[in-house]
Amino acid sequence: MKRRPLITSLITSLQLFLLLAGFALCIEAQGKNPVILVPGLTGSELLHKETGERVWFRAIKSKKEDLRLPISADLSKNRDDLIPGDILRTIKVGPFAITDVYGGFVASMQARGGYTEEKWASPSANGYRDALYVFTYDWRLDAVDNARRLFNDVEALKIKLKKPDLKFDIVAHSLGGIISRYAAMYGNADLPTDVRGIKPTWAGAKHFNKIVLMGTPNEGSVLSLSSLTNGLSVGGVRIDLPFLEDTSKFTVFTIPSAYQLLPAPGTFKVYDDRLEPLEIDIYDPKVWKTYGWSIIDDKDFPDRFSTAEIKSAESYFRAVLDRAKRMHLALGANAGTSPGISFQVLGADCKSALDSIVLYKDQMTDKWVTLFRPRGFTRWDGEKISTSELQKLMMAPGDGVVTRRSLETRRPGSIGELPGKFICSDHARLAANTQIQDHIIAWLGHKTKLADHSAENQIK
Repeated sequence: MKRRPLITSLITSLQLFLLLAGFALCIEAQGKNPVILVPGLTGSELLHKETGERVWFRAIKSKKEDLRLPISADLSKNRDDLIPGDILRTIKVGPFAITDVYGGFVASMQARGGYTEEKWASPSANGYRDALYVFTYDWRLDAVDNARRLFNDVEALKIKLKKPDLKFDIVAHSLGGIISRYAAMYGNADLPTDVRGIKPTWAGAKHFNKIVLMGTPNEGSVLSLSSLTNGLSVGGVRIDLPFLEDTSKFTVFTIPSAYQLLPAPGTFKVYDDRLEPLEIDIYDPKVWKTYGWSIIDDKDFPDRFSTAEIKSAESYFRAVLDRAKRMHLALGANAGTSPGISFQVLGADCKSALDSIVLYKDQMTDKWVTLFRPRGFTRWDGEKISTSELQKLMMAPGDGVVTRRSLETRRPGSIGELPGKFICSDHARLAANTQIQDHIIAWLGHKTKLADHSAENQIK
């Protein structure tokens, strides 16, 4: 008589086992969440929309097109004839591949991660599982506009797939992380004119599940100021040859995203000739004039822009700085806990990256000198400031471009402490690093615990 409860218990346990096994098979059949790769600044090809000519990236610059955008106070109208093409998979000179950009990452996600690359316009019947989509965009344009486009493209894709409840994971590199954060926090909403008291809606929670911020300058980068005053550099070196693409300061002046990578309000670190900190508002156009950063005052400016552009240059400059500041404030708003979205930072802290600048007056010219790299100088009173002193002051651990401080921003009301992984790599090579690729595949596939943290914290 006592056997019956035991038999009943065994049957119940068997039923539960079969139920769980069936559930596991169902989950396996659904596959992994589709993944979106969002590249960083300069990470997408730019093509002429009529001729299809590739303007970026190419070894020999186009004879007809360049990277400059029109400038006017109405930032939404500053557009040209270039459109995004594919992501930069490799950089080639002629038939020879010089360096891997994102091609190795895509190949790794397919070979080791089990993903299949899909097309946004024509996804396959299985484009909702184990799928990889690459989001290409015009990286010169406003980051908020690109974030809104990402959000809208995902909505349209879900309609094509007939999967209204589908969630995507994102792997975002550098500027791509800024775009992805905005899309997650505000969805399709534009920046309001007044961001005081703004609160994230987390509209992106209905689309996104996990977001990897790979080498993302969440607090911005001082190197962006260097690009705006000296021109875009490659590996910290300016390359200005007549036959190469024009990346001079006059071109960068017209690119809104360059301003949106400036140090976020309250994070800009500046020191004077005594190596004492200075309080400077980098979003005040008057500051740019004071320290000689404004190229509007450059003697060559009138030769580089049309009469109409010269007339609107000051109003454009004020507008683009103001929008960049508002974007940072929106991203730094008191976010609370992100509903249903997990974030992870991923980068490097083995390479020195520029963390601050030094300003001093040149006694011969009576002009301000801005140091963007440690270089010893003699102060007005004859005291020498050594390169080694400046090295300790100006540089910080990072990936050569983005400091760990910027990646792990601790600004009040912004990203709280997030799980992360740091592997020695250069900023431009993060996506090509096989250790980083394996870590991303494991985290997105729920195959391993996070290496550096035991719990997945949300954005706070």
